[in-house]
Amino acid sequence: MKNWICVLALLGCLSAVTSAQAQTYPARPINLVVTAAAGGVTDVVARAFGQKLTEAWGQQVIVENKGGAAHVTGATSVARAAPDGYTLLVAEAGTFSINPAIYLRGKLTYDEKTDFIPITGLVRINQALLASNSLPVSNVKELIELAKKKPGELTFGTAGVGSAPHMNIELLQYMTGIKLVPVHYRGAAPALTDVMAGHINLMSVSASLALPPHRAGQIKILGIGSEKRMSVAADIPTVAETGLPGYEATTWFGLFAPAGTPRDVVMKLNAEAKKVFSDPVFEEKFMAPQMFQSLVMAQEHFDTFIKAEIQKWSKVIQAAKIKIE
Repeated sequence: MKNWICVLALLGCLSAVTSAQAQTYPARPINLVVTAAAGGVTDVVARAFGQKLTEAWGQQVIVENKGGAAHVTGATSVARAAPDGYTLLVAEAGTFSINPAIYLRGKLTYDEKTDFIPITGLVRINQALLASNSLPVSNVKELIELAKKKPGELTFGTAGVGSAPHMNIELLQYMTGIKLVPVHYRGAAPALTDVMAGHINLMSVSASLALPPHRAGQIKILGIGSEKRMSVAADIPTVAETGLPGYEATTWFGLFAPAGTPRDVVMKLNAEAKKVFSDPVFEEKFMAPQMFQSLVMAQEHFDTFIKAEIQKWSKVIQAAKIKIE
């Protein structure tokens, strides 16, 4: 009986300590690790969110860019950090949904399932499927028909193996059975330039990058990989409604903490993210101009969302036999 009393007393003390930690958190600056170089979407999102946290909590949020190795460098550093809420990760989807399936076993230096606590999604970006003006198709249905007539002849640009522009076209192939030829670049910009020049046929890239050259007549958008038409481009149909029902091409960015971070701290971060991304001024000044959509959700829903993403992309990667050694 005495042993049970001691156990209950200990649990009560631990609960009190955790609650007190959440109430005082943050008591010092927070490091927000970004898995990409400065200037990219991951960095831009992290800095905007970090600034809002600083304003709300009165503690400086320091953004650290640890790009390299397809997001592995930054993710690994956070996986090994103290689980106290003072080192957090802002990562692009591929860190959790692509890398685990694309890297050979033992080559990935973090475990996406056990090394992190998903806190919340932050933003989602819809991807556009575009083609060079010289390609004789005007919609996705015509593209699929042409690709089936010319298997292995049409080319598409990527931003590297495993990148969103790469995987979204692999998803297209997986769902249709067509065979296209990837041309890997060191970024989306040079690939887009070659589509405009007619050197390659296709590409999947963010709608914000695709719309300006489309409206200038330099390329044509065959469809946007959103669930429904975007209000800023209501004249452009979705891929799903022009030949491939069920197809969605998006890239998302989320907030994570090292495994073992107190739940009250995780919940406090989740609640603050909801406040930031539901602010009409933040939506107008930051989100809308860049065509970002909020992906903020309850912590448990984000955990479920990631598991579904891992399952989805594992099938595509396995079918395409893509591996990074």
